[in-house]
Amino acid sequence: MRKIFILATSLLLVACGGKSTDDLIKDKDVTALKTKKTELQAELAKIDAALLAGGGKATETEALVSVLTVKDTVFNHYLEIQGNVDTKENILVQPEFSGTLTTLNVKAGQRVAKGQILGRVDDGGMSQQLASVENQYALAKTTFERQKNLWDKKIGSEIQYLQAQTQMISAQKSVAQMRAQVSKTLIRAPFSGTIDEVFVERGQVVSPNPQGLMRIVNLSNMFVSTTVPETYIGKLKAGTIVDVYLTSLGKTYKGKVRQVGSYINPSNRSFGIEVSVPNPDNLLRPNQVAKLKIIDYTVKNALVVPTNVVQEDGEHNRFVFVATNVKGKKGVAKKVIVKVGKSSDNVTEILSGLAVNDLVVTEGVNTISDGMKLNF
Repeated sequence: MRKIFILATSLLLVACGGKSTDDLIKDKDVTALKTKKTELQAELAKIDAALLAGGGKATETEALVSVLTVKDTVFNHYLEIQGNVDTKENILVQPEFSGTLTTLNVKAGQRVAKGQILGRVDDGGMSQQLASVENQYALAKTTFERQKNLWDKKIGSEIQYLQAQTQMISAQKSVAQMRAQVSKTLIRAPFSGTIDEVFVERGQVVSPNPQGLMRIVNLSNMFVSTTVPETYIGKLKAGTIVDVYLTSLGKTYKGKVRQVGSYINPSNRSFGIEVSVPNPDNLLRPNQVAKLKIIDYTVKNALVVPTNVVQEDGEHNRFVFVATNVKGKKGVAKKVIVKVGKSSDNVTEILSGLAVNDLVVTEGVNTISDGMKLNF
């Protein structure tokens, strides 16, 4: 029997070009190492068989493994990309009129409604001017009404009636213009949201500037923006469901593609998308990092196995071990060449080689060889 082992070892050295295991490890020759491992397992199985036939004791009669019954299931493959959380309702409020901030009605953290007055800038006497033109309009209106009554009774001239009407209309326009100017001294909320920061104090002279007066944010209309390789342009459309994972929160939200870009960036061959995300707990914040999982491939009746059980031999064939001749919790290992498809979530689609109810070895695959007895 010693002669058999020496012969097998000699054959392996010849197959590996005469190099030892240490040499292969040193050279980092992964292909040769895999070949050597497969051949060693096969030779050990032959040695065991020879020992048993000669009345000796096998080196290893059974291997303890775990198995998994293959079932058909729905297999989804995902496109995984990173994006940033954002909202279009996140702005710096600017004054429309320069002057002294006479009133400041809000503070950081306060909820405000659309149109609510946040503050007021000194109008520089425009309120008095408005009162004056309103008086002029009231007089012009009264004059017109009286002139109209006379004209309806055929008293007076038409030119007097038209002059009174023109003066009233002109005064009315002056009032409207002055009111528009005065209204610019009021600082109103452009939308409902929360005052995130206030950068000014009451009594401060303000004017439009890059910093603004305050920041207002609405967290109820959040979305994730990112870019996608152009190869996926036919697979994404508005309404596509997306899993949005927030790394900072450790939570996954169900989002939906709301916009697909119409332009391919020539520098990186990608297009932009926006994914709307619900924010029921108000935990999402602009500029958070999100990981998106978008389904780009689905098979309803797929055969899948854990990715780590699929191995590759020296001839670059993908294979798995299945348990055959099963009796109770025992069986025999069989190497099965398989054709694999896509991999996702630590499972791999098997296109051919396996059938429903096959028992695939999932644990202990690195310690067994073709024909070895299994215990599971």
